[in-house]
Amino acid sequence: MAVTAALIKELRERTGVGMSACKNALVETDGNIDEAIEFLRKQGLANAAKKAGRIAAEGLSYAYITDDNSVAVVLEVNSETDFVAKNEKFRTFVEDVAKQIIKNGSSDVDALLASSWDGQADTVQDALNEMISVIGEKLSIRRFEVFKNDGSSKLVSYIHAGGKIAVVVDFKTSSNDAKVVECGKNVAMQIAAMNPRYVTEDQVPQSVIDHEKEVLMEQAKNDPKNAGKPDNIIEKMLAGRLKKEMKEFCLVDQEYVQGDKISVKQYVDSVAKEIGAELEIKSFVRFETGEGIEKKEENFAEEVAKTMGQ
Repeated sequence: MAVTAALIKELRERTGVGMSACKNALVETDGNIDEAIEFLRKQGLANAAKKAGRIAAEGLSYAYITDDNSVAVVLEVNSETDFVAKNEKFRTFVEDVAKQIIKNGSSDVDALLASSWDGQADTVQDALNEMISVIGEKLSIRRFEVFKNDGSSKLVSYIHAGGKIAVVVDFKTSSNDAKVVECGKNVAMQIAAMNPRYVTEDQVPQSVIDHEKEVLMEQAKNDPKNAGKPDNIIEKMLAGRLKKEMKEFCLVDQEYVQGDKISVKQYVDSVAKEIGAELEIKSFVRFETGEGIEKKEENFAEEVAKTMGQ
C-alpha cells in the first residue's frame, strides 16, 4: 500500500509521534496503520499521546543570550516531575529550543511548534514528541519572551536554583564596561528574589491601582478601630499604605537587597556614575517554573501500582 500524506497525518494524530517517525513506520509496515502503531509502540515512540492529559507543572525556566548580545530569550518548558529538570538530555533540548526560537523568529508557542527544527525531526513539535518518548513524561513548551538589542542596550540574564526561575533584563546603555554586566546580574537576582511586576510606578495600570485601593479599603472597613469613619477619611488614611504597596510592585523603588538602605534605582545610578555612562533599566521578564499551574496531588503508592500495571 502506498504511504500517503493522509496516512501519515492519521498516524500522527493517533500516536502523537513526529511526522518523520510516522512515515518510517508506515514504510516499514507497507502502509498498514495498525501495524505501524505497533511498530512505534515497540520502539517506545507511541507514548506521547497517552501522556497528553497529564499535568506538567515542573520542568525548567531558562534564559539564553547570543554571543554578540543581539538577542535574548527566556522560556519555560514543563515536565511532570522535578527530576526531569536535572536530566542532561532535557536541559540540552531546552537550550536547543531557545536557539530555535531565535533562528526561526517565532512569535508565539503555536508558531514555534510548527516551525522547522535543526536536526532529524521536521518540526519543533516533532522534536518535542520525540523528547517525550525519550524522557517518558509529558513535556510542554509553555511560554517564551524575546528581547532584541537595537544597539543601545545590554541584555543580562540570571538563572536561579538550576532553572526554578529565569530572568532577562534589558538595560539602556552604550557602555561595555564589565561593571554593567555585574550590575545587571545583581538586578536580575533582585528580580528573582523580590518578584516585582513593573519597572517604574508610571507603568502600573490604573486598574491595578484601583484594585489594590479597593482591597485596602475593605481591610480598613473591617478593622473595628475604623468603625463609623467615612470612606473619604479612610481613603486619606490609606494613601501612605497604597504608596508603599506600589513601591513593592515596582523594581526601581524596591529596597536593594544587597545594599544598605538604598533603592534599586539608587544602586543602578551609582554604577552609572562609576562608569561615567547612562545606565537605565528598560524592561525585564521573570519566569518561575510552574507559576500559575494547578499541580495535581499524586498518591505515590497508587502511581507505582499504575505504572506496574501498564
